[in-house]
Amino acid sequence: MIRLHVTAEGQTEKKFVDVLLIPHLAQFGVYADARCVLTSKDKRAAKEYRGGLVKFQKALADIETWMKEDKSSDCRFTTMFDLYALPSDFPDYDQCERFEPYTRVEALENAFKLAIFDRRFLPYIQIHEFEALILADPTKLDWEYLEHERAIRNLVDMVNEQNPELIDDGPETAPSKRILREIPEYDKATAGVSVAAHIGLPTLRKKCRHFDEWVTQLESLGKE
Repeated sequence: MIRLHVTAEGQTEKKFVDVLLIPHLAQFGVYADARCVLTSKDKRAAKEYRGGLVKFQKALADIETWMKEDKSSDCRFTTMFDLYALPSDFPDYDQCERFEPYTRVEALENAFKLAIFDRRFLPYIQIHEFEALILADPTKLDWEYLEHERAIRNLVDMVNEQNPELIDDGPETAPSKRILREIPEYDKATAGVSVAAHIGLPTLRKKCRHFDEWVTQLESLGKE
């Protein structure tokens, strides 16, 4: 039995892991749990605040702490971080800026793995952000935004046959910005995971190559 600890960038990514990935991976003998990355601590109140990837060093320290807390050889660790707005102190950040997205994310994940330097760590960075998964099938937005039929059709036409992972990461043209331009009410935290669940893992994997590679890698842990 393999246990998998997932460090998620925010509450939406954590919920996505909880709702879609944990039940799926259990079928492969991989038993996962997830928590958001640590952002700050209030020592006086003995409270932790989690959610939001602000600084790489904070994320690094949080993951390393979890690894010290669970040193079992039957345990693995992974992440679900966004490439969009990745902190500039991320290792090899500047060197990778000129690369195309798949090459860039591969190089960043390799640098991340070297920074952790533990064979149990399997980094994953989503290209470019969570909403790329939503754009794998924008028609499913009607589960949450039925009254926005025209806006959803605009998103469908915009995506067309594009690879949703390759929709650019500009500050006004990233996947989330495109959705918000059509559906200003779109709320990632309340609707994002629901829409992704209705799209379903098979479609998400078919449309999003890097996401599929990650899930395939996690499934294979059950064979170790």
